[in-house]
Amino acid sequence: MASLDPGPAPIRRLTRVEYNNTVYQLFGDNSQPANAFPPDEEAGGFDNQADVLVVSPLLAENYLSAAENLAATHTPTLMQQLPNCQGGGVDEAACAVDAEAFVRNFGKLAFRRPLTEDEVQTYVNLFAKGTALDQAPYSPSMGVQLVVAALLQSTNFLYRVEFGMADPSGGEVVELSSYEIASRLSYLLWNTMPDAVLFAAADADLLRDPVEIEAQARRMLDTPRAREAVRNFHRQWLHLDEIEPVILASGKDSDIYPEFYDGLPYLWRSETEAFIDHLVFEEDANVEALFTAPYTMMNAELAKFYGIDGPAGVEFTRVELDPSKYAGFMTQPGLMALFAKPDRSSPIHRGKFVRETILCQVPPPPPDNVPEPPAVDESQTTREQFAEHAENPVCAGCHALMDPIGFGFEHFDGLGRYRATEWGLPVDAAGELKGTDVDGAFNGAVELAHLLASSDQVKDCVASQWFRFGYGRFETEEDACTVDEIHAAFAASNYDIKELIVALTLTDAFRYRHAVREDSP
Repeated sequence: MASLDPGPAPIRRLTRVEYNNTVYQLFGDNSQPANAFPPDEEAGGFDNQADVLVVSPLLAENYLSAAENLAATHTPTLMQQLPNCQGGGVDEAACAVDAEAFVRNFGKLAFRRPLTEDEVQTYVNLFAKGTALDQAPYSPSMGVQLVVAALLQSTNFLYRVEFGMADPSGGEVVELSSYEIASRLSYLLWNTMPDAVLFAAADADLLRDPVEIEAQARRMLDTPRAREAVRNFHRQWLHLDEIEPVILASGKDSDIYPEFYDGLPYLWRSETEAFIDHLVFEEDANVEALFTAPYTMMNAELAKFYGIDGPAGVEFTRVELDPSKYAGFMTQPGLMALFAKPDRSSPIHRGKFVRETILCQVPPPPPDNVPEPPAVDESQTTREQFAEHAENPVCAGCHALMDPIGFGFEHFDGLGRYRATEWGLPVDAAGELKGTDVDGAFNGAVELAHLLASSDQVKDCVASQWFRFGYGRFETEEDACTVDEIHAAFAASNYDIKELIVALTLTDAFRYRHAVREDSP
């Protein structure tokens, strides 16, 4: 135990997605109240990073309003759990017994752990005060409403509070409790609170056993909720959640792209999400297939955009594509259109996306005196116009890392459609990878995709991105052993995506934390 080093374990506030999902599990309420909250701050591309999830005064007001509204809406239903508190002539002593049971039962769900006796007494006293708030001489419903509103504003609801077991080993590291592990599992794999099975396992104190943790993780990955959590990761990692707002805000030049209409970005995002969902959960695919699969998911409307024969309905189904033109998610129109300009493709943005998001490499920042990009010139291809970057010393340093990658996507126009020519001129999609473990020349996005699929750096980047999403923080030096363990498990599974997710739950960083001292900040 003394050799364990689980790394940091910052307290994590519920994100808007997690808040909405938790409210749904608590009440069956699908009103999504957190949509009215200020957007969650992002760090490293993810909205669940503990260090930036602060509570502003505005968010605190939103929490108050949401808690009061939820309590008022659902108290009539919750009152069914207090049979001795209903009707006229209520026996106050019997009602108080029901109220204590309600505090224990509902409080356990809200806090994701049993309440301490002091906490129980606090909320029982609050119930008693609430019964005198209404015009009636004794109003149990107001007591329940006050308790629920207070529970939903507690830090124990809004945050995933973790102290670990009461008996530190060696004074430095403590094992997380079964209830804390249950919450870590549920928010990693489902973006919501534990279900009854996890609570039962925590009640029996089974979740301190890695074998049971793994069994629960595999059970949870086989449920529909896991699909949404995996979708949430990919939306953020691959910028899929930007496709609609960014493209609709900037638009596409109607003279150059008259086929564009506002419904296309939704179809593009849905395509990539359905493709990844199919690969991970239907094909049990490894990460290489994300880059190289010669098919996609589409419906009739999207097939019309592609200009191919496809399914007849609105449902997204698998459609084989020309493997000489298409490979995996990177040649799908959503990302190609997102990383493009309103009037043309953008080798810069496409290359930057690969360098930062797929390789986890951050190019140096641009200089202050960045020249304006050239205007569209129908006598030149986009590649020819941007050749200046290689010649201009102001631009060359950064663009040497991005443009040679981005040129590989030049067969895809600003809408992400495959093209052989631009303005009647032949497209040159030759490119080059530098500064990677698969350096070399390639011709076109398909060859690039296969190079990236074979890269250990890319696979390590995928694992690192899952670490950041799953643990709500960036890696530190203390995490070296944990990161190595995750990467080794990923490699041993032939880079199976679901096995990578399971591996996240089996590390020391997942099961332990440094002891919280009274003098800790």
